[in-house]
Amino acid sequence: MGQTLGEPIKTKESSSCGNNLYKVGSSCMQGWRISMEDAHTHLLALPDDNKAAFFAVYDGHGGAKVSEYAGIHLHKRIVNNQFYKEDRIPEAIQHGFLDLDEQMINDEGIKEEMSGTTAITVLIKNNVIYCGNVGDSRAVSCINGIAMPLSFDHKPGNELEQKRITEAGGWVEFNRVNGNLALSRALGDFAFKRNNTKLPKDQVVTAYPDISSCELTKDVEFIVIACDGIWDCMSNDEVVNFCRTRLQKRMEPEAICEELLDTCLSPDCELSGLGCDNMTVILVLCLLGDSMDEFYTRVSRTIPESEVKNPIKMCTEVAPTVCDETFATPNQSPNATEEENESDDEKPPMVFSVADTDTGEKEKSKEGDEEK
Repeated sequence: MGQTLGEPIKTKESSSCGNNLYKVGSSCMQGWRISMEDAHTHLLALPDDNKAAFFAVYDGHGGAKVSEYAGIHLHKRIVNNQFYKEDRIPEAIQHGFLDLDEQMINDEGIKEEMSGTTAITVLIKNNVIYCGNVGDSRAVSCINGIAMPLSFDHKPGNELEQKRITEAGGWVEFNRVNGNLALSRALGDFAFKRNNTKLPKDQVVTAYPDISSCELTKDVEFIVIACDGIWDCMSNDEVVNFCRTRLQKRMEPEAICEELLDTCLSPDCELSGLGCDNMTVILVLCLLGDSMDEFYTRVSRTIPESEVKNPIKMCTEVAPTVCDETFATPNQSPNATEEENESDDEKPPMVFSVADTDTGEKEKSKEGDEEK
């Protein structure tokens, strides 16, 4: 556990936005940590593709520089990729993650940076949800009232991850990579990516993401995207039930996010350390053209769990536009296909980047009062 304060900082930065397809709320809180290292992005329309939405949480460690950088640049690396232009979205996400890592290691202002970040991204295009992940942040969907994870935590103790780490020349000790890092994949963390005989995706700690996909239908009620500060405290089922019961009471999504942060915050940090991390959560309501009244009716339905099928599939690199149900470790590194040809205007950290659409609501932000 990182260094902590004597008292938690409970001030929250919250935001909401929406259009006829989605209503989105988010909130983040520094909590007990001495600094805020999380970043996040939600875009109702991508800069070069107004028919695609993008949501992401970045949980930084060792500093906030890499998480903030990823929050500004990652979605641009994905959408500017040649594979994206060919509508090969899983490949575009894979390349986007690796391209961003390469961009950072060639950036004079960041290449010596020792920090890193998780990245959990949800890109929705052509009525398909694509989830890309490195690290232990997580995205969980609610499908007909049932929690169904979109991502797989990358922990060093996981059998597949441990095998990959040892094959790359590393080791796992005390459930940490080389006895140090508590997650096995990340953006940044360049101290673990210095083996010149290995391809970027084959380093001890890799930025190569797992990709899952799921058809977006009205069975998908909402998606929760959050850092491990939430998931360490509550299970997938608990978080989904927490959000769903409050949606049934017609609470606004950003208010639900704020209440979730307060619920996970520990009253002290003297025992397990759970609830003492930075916390960030995004709640995406999948309206899909429904009115709010129609949406509230959907989230109030009771469907037997036995009748709800899991539509989420893992994407393999062998056939990147086809998904199957078995995770396959990639055996070939994708190479960058296009140089970044635009300068990215930096935004202040923790400011939400939201593209308004013709049917969108104006973004609103608020900062909660610090609790006593």
